[in-house]
Amino acid sequence: MATIIEVNGTNIHYKLEGPKNGPTIVFSNSLGTDMRIWDDVVSHLPKNLRILRYDKRGHGLSDCPKSPYSMGALVRDIESLMDQFGLKNSLFIGLSIGGLIGQGLAVKRLDLIRALVLSNTGARIGNRQIWKERISKVKSSGMKGLTEQTMKRWFSKKFFEGTESNIWKNMFERQPLDGYIGCSHAISGTDFYAPTSGLRLPTLGIAGSEDGSTPADLVRETCELIPGSQFNLIKGVGHIPCIKAPEKYAKILSDFMKETGHAP
Repeated sequence: MATIIEVNGTNIHYKLEGPKNGPTIVFSNSLGTDMRIWDDVVSHLPKNLRILRYDKRGHGLSDCPKSPYSMGALVRDIESLMDQFGLKNSLFIGLSIGGLIGQGLAVKRLDLIRALVLSNTGARIGNRQIWKERISKVKSSGMKGLTEQTMKRWFSKKFFEGTESNIWKNMFERQPLDGYIGCSHAISGTDFYAPTSGLRLPTLGIAGSEDGSTPADLVRETCELIPGSQFNLIKGVGHIPCIKAPEKYAKILSDFMKETGHAP
């Protein structure tokens, strides 16, 4: 059952399911999406897991404070959410900005994270000029002004041109402007190369061969900052492989959980 809880003065929409004594999994999704992107992945995971999904501030059914946001605020939101539920030693799975949030949380609170999945992300994503232009475009044209170029980065050409992508176009175009702009500011100001290089925990990188936002080389480079990390490339998918290839994505996660002893 999904519900709302106040975190740092902001109402956050979340879903916590599974046995209370089960291994904890936390999903943090990408910019311009909500927690529904994980639904098909979760349905293919082992049933004994304690799984937390949430809509970060300015996204989905969570409150949308006025922009800009800082990465520190986004990290504090999930930190406080996990603390309220007593969730520790989790496998944290972060996609895109969710991967930045995961890196920030691991640096700050390693008691909350025992293993990390960096999916379609980097220690730094883009640069200030790119995000300045994107914010300007949203302010002048709304979310629809970014739809086509975003969908081409998110999905393979075949998926983008099919009718199945329409639901995700609708989700993106209904994204609150302040939430998108706020999180874009947070990404623009974040460079985790130094702090992430100090992390020492089991880490898996996942990339899509057709990702136009965070290319596979960026994901690989980020994972290599953490000694002993693994890397998995999913062919034929773009920036959000959990939508295009949920079974394969879930299999990769399940194998990593077994290897790290996070789940039997």
